Amino acid sequence: MSEVVQQGTLYIVSTPIGNLEDISIRAINVLSAVDLIAAEDTRTSKILLDHYNIKKPIISYFSYNEDRRIPELIAKLKRGTSIALVSEAGTPGISDPANKIIRAAIDEHVRLVVIPGATAFLSALIVSGMNVDRFVFEGFIPIKKGRTSLLKKLSKEKHTIIFYESPHRLLRTLEDIKNIFGDRKISISREITKKFEETFRGRISTAINHFTKHNIRGEFVLILEGASAGKQ
Repeated sequence: MSEVVQQGTLYIVSTPIGNLEDISIRAINVLSAVDLIAAEDTRTSKILLDHYNIKKPIISYFSYNEDRRIPELIAKLKRGTSIALVSEAGTPGISDPANKIIRAAIDEHVRLVVIPGATAFLSALIVSGMNVDRFVFEGFIPIKKGRTSLLKKLSKEKHTIIFYESPHRLLRTLEDIKNIFGDRKISISREITKKFEETFRGRISTAINHFTKHNIRGEFVLILEGASAGKQ
């Protein structure tokens, strides 16, 4: 049954995190039917839309223009426009600017519909081999302010911990974690669902040695064992 798009509704649409085939039929139907698509990265979204022959107006919505875009998009929604919100990859609202417009839509009593799909941290968690019964998702670690205090606090966390990290900060983050957490077990996934997908499993010290010797490319998901895991 095809999705019936409602006027004045903000659709939170999950898109692939790499492989363009990792998208639901429902997501394709919604993207094909809405009046407007608001995208974190219009170039990336255009590749997806072209692949599925979706011809819809597209507008940028990202962290540097969100304060200007939110009133504009909310006004359109209140006039009856149906809008699909997509992130650069994966599920909007997970470590990206989407959460701010979602909160604004709730405050303005705009109808929200989530179209579920791919999320990088869940895929990385599943293949990590770590305890998945309980976990803490931290997203990106602060670059400067609050970085050390956060890591010290998390070093006592008993459940599996999940971080996102960019390639140019990976080694620094691994060194910081090792200094504060000790040499725990870690799983590091990159380029999930893509051609060069890789998952490293081992101790943090071994991970540092591994990535020091290899080109660091792609976005990374770090799965770190909790404080109690090594004591069981």
